[in-house]
Amino acid sequence: MAYKITDDCIACGACTDSCPMGAIVEGGPGYMITADCIDCGACTDSCPMGAIVEG
Repeated sequence: MAYKITDDCIACGACTDSCPMGAIVEGGPGYMITADCIDCGACTDSCPMGAIVEG
């Protein structure tokens, strides 16, 4: 996976709506990206906290 969600995530859910694969799910204190991710990067633009980064 090319993207990860950092601890800056506030669990607002904006990224889940932007993911065409439904690869972002609730997990732990925030959200996590599953193996269904196709590395399209749509989620990075939707995150108001900039919590989704390449890595």
